[in-house]
Amino acid sequence: MPNMTTLLSPPLLSQADSKICALLEAAVGVFSRFGFRKASMEDVARAAGVSRQGLYISFASKEELFRSALTHSLRNQLAAATAALSRAEDNLETRLIGACVCWSGRFVGSLGADASDLMCASSSLAVKTLSDYECRFEAALASALGASPMDRACAGAGLEIADLARALHATARGLKQSCKTQDEFVKGMTAAVRMICLPLNQSNQKGSKL
Repeated sequence: MPNMTTLLSPPLLSQADSKICALLEAAVGVFSRFGFRKASMEDVARAAGVSRQGLYISFASKEELFRSALTHSLRNQLAAATAALSRAEDNLETRLIGACVCWSGRFVGSLGADASDLMCASSSLAVKTLSDYECRFEAALASALGASPMDRACAGAGLEIADLARALHATARGLKQSCKTQDEFVKGMTAAVRMICLPLNQSNQKGSKL
């Protein structure tokens, strides 16, 4: 499994960008704990170590802050997922599991009891952004699958790689909603991905015996 700390580490930023990044990281943490409705600008300012007025200089409203924090989080999640898919030293199964953990499993088990309204808030305030990043993630999955022997396996079964990527993403979304811990999420994704990769694994085992 890819190292999550390494994958989620942000790139080096300018001082101004670092200040905004710190505000957004604080906002992600606050929204994850309290949800959209109960989180306040004062909560975020306190978490970021800035004044409430200072926070309003960068973000005029809670809605604007939420949209920016969501985009920030999605960008980091996609970067981490893409990095997991690019790890040439890992097999396809490990890369797919790692990518789904980075994308869909990052906050599993860590959200506060009041954070159940986050998906609703995301859909109402930033549905285009959310949809765009979901499409990018599915494209990254499809690219990794298409560059592997899975491409031939799908063709032989009359399936499209894009449809397989979409199904894998749907599985990750379902587990995100149903799992209470990240370990439970990883276990569920491992079962799903292992079954998807089973034809390739069986083929590799047969080849090793020849």
